Amino acid sequence: MKEKYTLSNGVEIPKIGLGTWRISDNVTAQAVKDAAEIGYRHIDTAQAYGNERGVGDGIRSCGVAREDLFVTTKITAEIKSYTKAATSIDRSLKALRLDYIDMVIIHSPQPWSEFGKGNRYFKENIEVWQALEDAYKDGKLRAIGVSNFEIEDLENILEDCAIKPMVNQVLAHIGNTPKELIAYCQQRNILVEAYSPIAHGELIKKPEVSKIAEKYGVSVPQLAIRYCLDLGLLPLPKTANPRNMENNAKVDFTISVEDLEILKSIEPINYGDAKAFPVFNVKRK
Repeated sequence: MKEKYTLSNGVEIPKIGLGTWRISDNVTAQAVKDAAEIGYRHIDTAQAYGNERGVGDGIRSCGVAREDLFVTTKITAEIKSYTKAATSIDRSLKALRLDYIDMVIIHSPQPWSEFGKGNRYFKENIEVWQALEDAYKDGKLRAIGVSNFEIEDLENILEDCAIKPMVNQVLAHIGNTPKELIAYCQQRNILVEAYSPIAHGELIKKPEVSKIAEKYGVSVPQLAIRYCLDLGLLPLPKTANPRNMENNAKVDFTISVEDLEILKSIEPINYGDAKAFPVFNVKRK
């Protein structure tokens, strides 16, 4: 829990974060406090989650010094202009009631209603990125990045930016490892964050995954989180259950090269109830 990655601008970020998607605002503060007590120092939220207020309440009341915590939020996918992006950053600061946000990222290169379709919103994403750069230069943010960006989306930003993205947060787990995208990011010192590292619990239904977990004497979630870490990714397991938070943090083991290769070849996952979310309906390389 104490290990950290170093972003391209020198800022340190804890190697495991608590995801808060689908955790309602009225229970998020307690989830953050529970996580902090267990040892988490990295909390991930988003404007679209509707729980920034709760995250901020938890941050302020958890008993851990603000400078020891890393808080990420995301600009709503539908925001695609400089003015709206800049306004949304200030709105997040107000909702969180924090003097600064450790990192803000673009939630998606496309609005969710158009996710995976032809228009990549290149021009619009440049505007949003410029708003992030300006907020970063003004000291409102310590780091900036993107989420769900494919290689062509990243190239669009890299060709025009003054400050390159420090992270790309993507769907990545056993059964869905976008190898080409991960390699592209890592070659450019862009940290890849892995959301839904346990595939919304669906990995537990995979007997071949359970078999390898048993080999290491760990749970499937622990194996899934370790898998991401062994690939150099930053996993963001989501839970409001303290017992699961604690279990997810106990990943002090290493997967063998042979087993990593087996896990990389696991068949794609059926995401159950989460499959309605656009990201889970798009095949990734």
